[in-house]
Amino acid sequence: MDVAGEALSNVIIVRLPFSVPTHPLLEARLEDIRRRGGNPFAEYQIPEAVIKLKQGFGRLIRTRTDRGIVAILDPRVMTKPYGRIFLNSLPDCPRIIEDLGNLDPG
Repeated sequence: MDVAGEALSNVIIVRLPFSVPTHPLLEARLEDIRRRGGNPFAEYQIPEAVIKLKQGFGRLIRTRTDRGIVAILDPRVMTKPYGRIFLNSLPDCPRIIEDLGNLDPG
């Protein structure tokens, strides 16, 4: 879906956009990296997911006058070492980090 301008003010990213590792083409790429002695997660899966995250962010911010909120709900962006790679890939903007892990659902 392509929504531009004031009609789009929020983008919610529920999970970091990693590809399904059992997809045949992805399996072949990852296996090739393994055969060469590389780390498929670091060399392919993280960079690919970072590009997808930036594209999601770009859905909201297209011009200098666009404003809005991008909410990343996946805790891995803060709890995993690779989370910093994702955050560093995004444009410089105000960030609010909230730990919602202690909310009582009842």
